[in-house]
Amino acid sequence: MNITQEKINDLSAIVTVKITPEDYQEKVNKTIKDQAKKMKLPGFRPGMVPPAHVKKMYGKSILVEEINALLSDSVNNYIQQNEIEILGQPLPKEDEGSFNWDFNDEFVFNYELGLAPKVDLEFSAEDKLTQYIIKVDEETLASRIKNIRRSYGKMTNPDVVADGDVVFGEFIQLNNDGSVFEGGINVTTSLRLDIVKDATALKSLIGLKKDDVVESFDLVTAVDDEKQLIKILKLDEENPIIPTSKFKLTVKNINRLEESDLNQEFFDKLFGAGTVTTEEEFRVKITEELESMMTQDAERRLAADLYKYGSEKADMALPDAFLKRWLEISNKDISDEELEKGYDDFAKNLRWTLVENKIVKDQKLEIKYEDVYQMAKARLEGQFKMYSPQGLTEEQLGQYTAQFLQEKENANRIFDEVKAQKVFDHLKTVFTLEQKEIDYNKFLELQ
Repeated sequence: MNITQEKINDLSAIVTVKITPEDYQEKVNKTIKDQAKKMKLPGFRPGMVPPAHVKKMYGKSILVEEINALLSDSVNNYIQQNEIEILGQPLPKEDEGSFNWDFNDEFVFNYELGLAPKVDLEFSAEDKLTQYIIKVDEETLASRIKNIRRSYGKMTNPDVVADGDVVFGEFIQLNNDGSVFEGGINVTTSLRLDIVKDATALKSLIGLKKDDVVESFDLVTAVDDEKQLIKILKLDEENPIIPTSKFKLTVKNINRLEESDLNQEFFDKLFGAGTVTTEEEFRVKITEELESMMTQDAERRLAADLYKYGSEKADMALPDAFLKRWLEISNKDISDEELEKGYDDFAKNLRWTLVENKIVKDQKLEIKYEDVYQMAKARLEGQFKMYSPQGLTEEQLGQYTAQFLQEKENANRIFDEVKAQKVFDHLKTVFTLEQKEIDYNKFLELQ
């Protein structure tokens, strides 16, 4: 076998593989003999099918299989041994000729390679980013405390609707003249006042009592949120038709979630027996919780800003034509329009991946299995806590993590996350980070 490489330019090359009969005949003949021993054919005793008969019937398909396996191994080994940095996978040339697939043929295959560009990008203290320090303002703290108290509160049915209540009522669709729309929407459902965005509509609901009727209520304008309207009106989620007409609303019931009292029972439910005993200690705990959440939010923002800054600075050329062809072959269902539309983001991510790989190599950043395991464990623990406050035991969580990482796709994804985190941690020591205090509400406006 002979493998040669012809470099077309800095971003592409052709690898030519010449395979002679000496390279494949022994393997093909062995496979034919092995198949003959296992094959069951009419007229022959099991294991007694003549190899010549197998070769006549299935020889070409066996030859094709062995040549393809030989090709794949040879090209991959050649790339690894010669330390060729490629993007995507080698692709057979589109103008490749056809073969007779005879057992004494010499085969010549040509593969296109997309070569990784040289990454010259360096970062220094001259590269600057804003690192936000989010403050826990009184409004945010009060909102968080209110939500927690409501989560542990009790449901009541007051006589009169107030802001924040839930109106349970009958909604009947109307014509433009105010008459009932025959065959229209008629549902008994709940409307949360906290999602009513229109001030006029909200005002018309506050003060209503059970059995009160609003003859003409503009629900669509009141809510102005397609997802919420689909849920309220129980529409088909696949093909929802949002009505433009108004509704007759009859109040059937009023629900209110009363806030839990700030007492010892409430504190113990939240933090465990005796951990918190006063309202002041409770506020301190919630403030610490918010500060932790906001630190994570600020870190995510910094990571996103760093990626945006770095990927824009990483403007190295890529073998675009090759990569588009590779993406098209790898994703059979992708349309030309989808490919063109998504390619810029793909290329940006790829450039940044090349930068990350260079930083990992230059800085000798180690990515150990323990790092991958711990991150996967933390991710799974967070997911389980969303559905069960009790969580899992350490032993159970460890078993789930080990099972999770046995899936190659999961392991690769977490590996990439660990790599990204290590690169991010390194770059934070390189960049000049200009700290800026900001209120949480103002921070949210940056998103």
